[in-house]
Amino acid sequence: MSFFSFGQSAEIDVILSDSESRKKAEHKTEDGKKDKYFLFYDGETVAGKVSVTLKNPGKRLEHQGIKIEFVGQIELYYDRGNHHEFVSLVKDLARPGELTQSQTFDFEFTHVEKPYESYTGQNVKLRYFLRATVSRRLNDISKEMDIVVHTLSTYPELNSSIKMEVGIEDCLHIEFEYNKSKYHLKDVIVGKIYFLLVRIKIKHMEIDIIKRETTGTGPSVYHENDTIAKYEIMDGAPVRGESIPIRLFLAGYEMTPTMRDINKKFSVRYYLNLVLIDEEERRYFKQQEITLWRKGDVVRKSMSAQATIGAQRFEGSASSESALEQAAREDSG
Repeated sequence: MSFFSFGQSAEIDVILSDSESRKKAEHKTEDGKKDKYFLFYDGETVAGKVSVTLKNPGKRLEHQGIKIEFVGQIELYYDRGNHHEFVSLVKDLARPGELTQSQTFDFEFTHVEKPYESYTGQNVKLRYFLRATVSRRLNDISKEMDIVVHTLSTYPELNSSIKMEVGIEDCLHIEFEYNKSKYHLKDVIVGKIYFLLVRIKIKHMEIDIIKRETTGTGPSVYHENDTIAKYEIMDGAPVRGESIPIRLFLAGYEMTPTMRDINKKFSVRYYLNLVLIDEEERRYFKQQEITLWRKGDVVRKSMSAQATIGAQRFEGSASSESALEQAAREDSG
């Protein structure tokens, strides 16, 4: 990891103690590009070293203290001046004094709670980072290092199918069914559409996956819809009694778990949108919310038991013991 320069006095670097072995995950940045960051889970310890290198050996560096922080924060793009911190931990590494030579300081944040998944969206960003600071009278010297957090869920015990009848009176009547209402990010949506009555000329039908990001509260609520996928399921006119199968693989799309009312600042929800288009280009659609979750099979063998226990429950449906048992089964498999 390269050093980052801060003026003429000193350079700071933050090095994780398990940087050689820790897995990295791709994460989208604000400008839409992807970068790789060290991956952590809820409950895992964050430890490493802060290295302060004097640029002019022999010249003393006076300071008001050296510290490192672990921060989890939410930034709303329309309110950039305010950072809403939901995790804020501080370790003092050195008391006020002076450095006469380059020095390295150890740090450890034990069993850190990381309740939410890292997220970069249209109007909001949730990030975790380490920030090392050498406090000085005029200008502090600091260095930030971002990490990515994934929230894991255990398999939901209740996962009922979605079954609905929709239509236009005396013109169109269809029944659609999806095999589940909750899907993990690598899952397959299986379903069928059954035409009970067809008196309009349908020429095309598709299923869209829509992501809806909601930020703000009250009168200052912003909704941002993004069509993640379009999946054509029929081309041509259906007839009464016809059944159309659906099989949609989620693994090929970039999605996050469903995020509901995160720290009372934002939500990310996903919907299946069934769209029918007739020969006069009129559109008929029906939306149905689905819940997405991150399956625990990404648990690494080196991942500690305390981190597995800290893995996020799926709507509070499973115990810590069942999460450990699942991780053990997946590792052995």
